[in-house]
Amino acid sequence: MARNEFGQVLGFEVRDWRPPPFPPRSPMRGRYCEVTPLSVERHGAELFAAYSAVGGDPGWSYLPYGPFARAADFLAWMRDACTADDPLFHAVIDRATGRAVGLASYLRIAPAAGSIEVGHVHYSKALQRTPAATEAMYLMMQRAFELGYRRYEWKCNALNRPSRSAALRFGFSFEGIFRQALVVKGRNRDHAWYACIDGEWPALKAAYERWLAPDNFDAAGRQRLALSELIRPILVNVG
Repeated sequence: MARNEFGQVLGFEVRDWRPPPFPPRSPMRGRYCEVTPLSVERHGAELFAAYSAVGGDPGWSYLPYGPFARAADFLAWMRDACTADDPLFHAVIDRATGRAVGLASYLRIAPAAGSIEVGHVHYSKALQRTPAATEAMYLMMQRAFELGYRRYEWKCNALNRPSRSAALRFGFSFEGIFRQALVVKGRNRDHAWYACIDGEWPALKAAYERWLAPDNFDAAGRQRLALSELIRPILVNVG
């Protein structure tokens, strides 16, 4: 390990470091889905319909906004909160139907630090537990690392067990709990932090592509090999 003239241990040298560019506003296309910059006009009504499925949508419970009883309120929120550069919202389009069925965004975009987060992930029931749901996360991770970001983060309410499980399944290692990080909807929120780094990307990419391959699914669409099995050896800490 390198030390300075005072005998203090230093971090490893990052050679030829250049801050990556800001994520472009261009679609990311996969086999099962397209992740495209959000348009309130093109995607708003479809998303509201997708989130209004019978039985309610528990996905709003841990988000700092919603649910929305009226389409007008949902569209107003989108225009107010989802059109900036950070967070940079995207719609997830099911290529089989051509309809928007989920949201996700880049946020806390810090090119100088080489760090970027994925968040505001809200999948409708039509998207959940489908290959498209996983492929959307793969496409967003791929873009971040191929742009040159060194660190890709996932943050969620520490009580949100499905989100925490998803973070691990998608290849984010657990890094800790930030206690009393926010007050959301009048209640305490502790943050659970997860991240993956550029050195892990080649192994993560191979795991995703192996899982997403058509031959990993039988005639009924059931997976033959679980993504979590492929990802587990890559994780540094599961919490």
